[in-house]
Amino acid sequence: MSTIHYMTAGESHGPALTAILEGLPAGIAIDEALIRADLARRQIALGAGGRMAIETDYAEIVAGVMAGRTTGAPIALRILNKNHEAWKGKEVTALTTPRPGHADFAAVVKYGYDDIRPSLERASARETAARVAVGACCRAFLTEFGISVSCRVLEIGGETEQAKIEAAIAAASAEGETLGGILEVTAKGLPVGLGSHVSPERRLDACLAAALLALPAMKGIEFGDGFALARMKGTETRGRMGGSTGGISDGDELVFRVAMKPIPTTKKAQPTVDLATGQPAQTVYERSDVCPVPRAAVILEAATCIVLADALAAKLGGDSIAEMKPRFAALPRTQTLSADKKVFW
Repeated sequence: MSTIHYMTAGESHGPALTAILEGLPAGIAIDEALIRADLARRQIALGAGGRMAIETDYAEIVAGVMAGRTTGAPIALRILNKNHEAWKGKEVTALTTPRPGHADFAAVVKYGYDDIRPSLERASARETAARVAVGACCRAFLTEFGISVSCRVLEIGGETEQAKIEAAIAAASAEGETLGGILEVTAKGLPVGLGSHVSPERRLDACLAAALLALPAMKGIEFGDGFALARMKGTETRGRMGGSTGGISDGDELVFRVAMKPIPTTKKAQPTVDLATGQPAQTVYERSDVCPVPRAAVILEAATCIVLADALAAKLGGDSIAEMKPRFAALPRTQTLSADKKVFW
């Protein structure tokens, strides 16, 4: 079992999203303003749909923090869905036309639904607001040790320049289409020794891959030079692993890239089938982002912070920050001098 673990609950248009985070030590400075800063980044406007004009996400800390410091007990978080009031008591027609590329059809078959809504309500990326709140708490833990996590957009719709990206998003919106892209995550300040080669489930890169690919629309991940390594000779790959070798952090910056597919919910109708009649039909559009890639950056950071916090807590042991810091100071580090030479200090 992980040292730090969490669970979220809630639906896209339900009353609230909730999360329970367990395993953070006592003594971490956390307040609602800190979490709000990351939630605000998740709501940035470029490519965002109408939902973000409705919500102003605020995570209320309802347990596990007293006087601005974690107590070591589970942390409970709650984010109200403002849009819930617009749906409350409203009679909603059953949705029976699955959208290709979503969980709709598979979930209907798996759970025996006669309406797609139970699937789309939980599978919605709205849930990631709760994960961002959890990630913000884990980021506060990592910050205590000088570890930082950042993410940047590398490309959207095949474009890499800001002006062309904005033009591509505008064009996709006009066409009723959506766009995906590629993001790069970097973690700095990691010590040597997070993760392990001795068990598959403890490998740091495997844990990160699982967490990142568990986010909606993420379809690929590569560490360091990733797939390019497959085209190199062995002697050319030194120093290109992305900060994890053998499933263990090696002291370099941890760097990986994630591919995000376009959202399958498009204004442009797509052919599907009506599950109620068995007849061909067209998808029904309600609301979605044109391009969620810029908003996804903080979500990827959150997932990364959760994994790194768990790996660090497992490495250090202890119940409080005061107990952990001397142990962290004793861990080996490396200072990178070149791609193929390091010195310990």
